[in-house]
Amino acid sequence: MSQEIELDVRRLPPPQKHPAIFSTFAGLKSGEGMILINDHDPKPVYYQFSAERAGEFTWEYLEQGPVWRVAIRRT
Repeated sequence: MSQEIELDVRRLPPPQKHPAIFSTFAGLKSGEGMILINDHDPKPVYYQFSAERAGEFTWEYLEQGPVWRVAIRRT
């Protein structure tokens, strides 16, 4: 992976979290990734990725509570 961005959404207001995540993902090139940091399991984000970006990403939990860290990569 040539680029890895850390995106900490814990302090963002809830309505801004998903747009920030998807905007960051949209800026990634194939093979690049980001580390999503959140204060709860971001499973709803996974479901949204699956519905809107099926086959375009990988999802790997790096840490699961009390802080969640997820590696999301563009395939």
